[in-house]
Amino acid sequence: MASTPPVARKVLHELAEHGDVRLDSYYWLRDDSRSDPAVLAHLRAENDYTAALMSDVKHIEDEIFAEIRGRIKEDDTDVPLRRGQYYYYERTLTGKEYVQHCRRLVPTDGHITVFDAMPVGLDAPDEHIVLDENVKAEGHDYYSIGAFKVSPSGRLVAYGEDTNGDEAYTLYVIDAESGEYVGQPLKGVTSDIEWAGDDYLVYITMDSLHRPDKVCLHKLGSDQSNDMCLYHEKDDIFSLGLQASESKQYLFVRSESKSTSFIFHLDISKQKKQLEVLTPRLYGIDTAASHRGNHFYIKRRSEDFYNSELVACPSNNVAEATVLLPHRESVKIQDFQLFENHIAVYERENGLPKITVYGLPASGEALGKLQGGREIDFVDPAYAVEPEESQFHSSIIRFRYSSMKTPPSVFDYDMDSGVSVLKKINTVLGGFDSSNYVSERKWAAASDGTQIPISIIYRKDLVQLDGSDPMLLSGFGSYEICIDPSFSGSIFSLVDRGFVHAIAHVRGGGEMGRKWYEDGKLLKKKNTFTDFIACAEHLMKSKYCSKEKLCISGKSAGGLLMGAVLNMRPDLFKAAIVGVPFVDALTTMLDPTIPLTTAEWEEWGDPREEEYYYYMKSYSPVDNVKAQEYPHILVTAGLNDPCVMYSEPAKFVAKLRELKRDDNLLLFKCEVGAGHNSKSGRFEKLREDAFSYTCLLKALGMTYTA
Repeated sequence: MASTPPVARKVLHELAEHGDVRLDSYYWLRDDSRSDPAVLAHLRAENDYTAALMSDVKHIEDEIFAEIRGRIKEDDTDVPLRRGQYYYYERTLTGKEYVQHCRRLVPTDGHITVFDAMPVGLDAPDEHIVLDENVKAEGHDYYSIGAFKVSPSGRLVAYGEDTNGDEAYTLYVIDAESGEYVGQPLKGVTSDIEWAGDDYLVYITMDSLHRPDKVCLHKLGSDQSNDMCLYHEKDDIFSLGLQASESKQYLFVRSESKSTSFIFHLDISKQKKQLEVLTPRLYGIDTAASHRGNHFYIKRRSEDFYNSELVACPSNNVAEATVLLPHRESVKIQDFQLFENHIAVYERENGLPKITVYGLPASGEALGKLQGGREIDFVDPAYAVEPEESQFHSSIIRFRYSSMKTPPSVFDYDMDSGVSVLKKINTVLGGFDSSNYVSERKWAAASDGTQIPISIIYRKDLVQLDGSDPMLLSGFGSYEICIDPSFSGSIFSLVDRGFVHAIAHVRGGGEMGRKWYEDGKLLKKKNTFTDFIACAEHLMKSKYCSKEKLCISGKSAGGLLMGAVLNMRPDLFKAAIVGVPFVDALTTMLDPTIPLTTAEWEEWGDPREEEYYYYMKSYSPVDNVKAQEYPHILVTAGLNDPCVMYSEPAKFVAKLRELKRDDNLLLFKCEVGAGHNSKSGRFEKLREDAFSYTCLLKALGMTYTA
């Protein structure tokens, strides 16, 4: 194995825009076919070099991998969901990478309560394995199921299969009992598929740039070439999404950009399947919809109502809207879930998620402003809450809760009585005891005075909090995505070695509402980077760590954040994990032939406009690598990544190797059998965590056995 850093050859390539010429000596590393021998040889050389430099700590990597895997109850079953005449659930098996999709008959048609449980004894109905992903994955380096949809009768199952990580799925329909294929597979679909009765499927396909652009209707037994296109979105900044209402009476097709969305609906009960407009295309207006009784319920965001309002309109008169929940400056409506007699509203306030449930009048009665809501209580200072599939014709809402020290927990909550029942808390093996850990929430002042929330966990018997403790600080800060402090079984291999782990909830994310996002995008993008730096400085000032022991990590757009802060303040950090990073931002945003580019202009700006060009040039990581000292750095990529092309991190590493003025580690690992979300197997993913953590320990000189 090579112990000398690979040196990418330099081939001069000029990129000119607005009279400005950039010289890109590593442009040749981009190969859309992923087949150029010179490119593949360079990637292999990087992988070989990384393996060589990490060979002396391979035993540490193996030890950490064993620890992480050892916390998992490998043979496990999730909480069954009662759907029609069956309970549906997923099972994992010892030593197996993938899940089994199972079902079991419901013995009786009794009323669903929070105490409902699937019988499993000797007298219980037999279990039936509908689909075993382990069998399907045989012979594939990558395997992922993007959707698993049971037909209304329960007789058929449609599922999407990706076998190379590019997120282009092949849709199969099988008989739920025999497992035999029904009809021919449908190629090139997204993970959004829905049944429109037992004989029809609605699905979405993508254009050559991986943009979901067509919604199609397929009749079982017919050829895909005969499928009807229900709608073609020709505007390349918009992408299509599809979902069914909780009532299962309507399908909704949503065309959305980063700032605007509009909705079509399809009445499943009608013999003629066609889309009708529910909300029109109006720039800056964003809508999401569902259905109950004779009303559509719509979450609507606009420039004035930036945190959204919730309205309802009669299904026969969509222009007549009643406000159910008005816009509030301090509370963002994130989502909602409809039931026969209730609505559950998922909101964010002060950076934390919350759920409020309301009773609804009987179907057909007049609707008014929601009142008398009951908020569900949570105990941790910082936590994550996610909706789970629930049953429309019940009073039970199911949700998943976790925190940095509380394992994922599934609750059923009775919206009539307020009774909450813990259905399952994930078993964490290896001697895990949540009482050994402290979870905190702190605030750092940004350069403009804005208070930035930080979520923190550490093991109270291992840290000194005097500045001597190592820390891993993570961040993301883009797309209005909320990186809530959920449970990670992997991170305890660092925390149990005395690390403090923190998440900086910087602007550009959605944690503090819509304005939080808007203040970290376009011409305010640098707030994301300076917020992260402010959080790092605050944590050092508060004695959680020092710059000699501060490690940082981020993936995808979080990798852009890592690249930017490494260029801006390399002196602050000891080591960095830069995962599948969007680091060649300016070049990518100037090239509309690259997948997702045009749709991203509303996030980063269109650099064909001079103001955006120079602003992006001032922070785009590849364009700002300098002749300076950098911390230890690990960069990762997936060869088949459809979101961030492998060439971006490859170019970033090549330029760092050319210019950096230090002897610190610079490692690049490009996985051949991986997409944007790394490898597909549940244990393979753990191996990546183990490798990353080992790199940090090596950088810190902590490569002793725990």
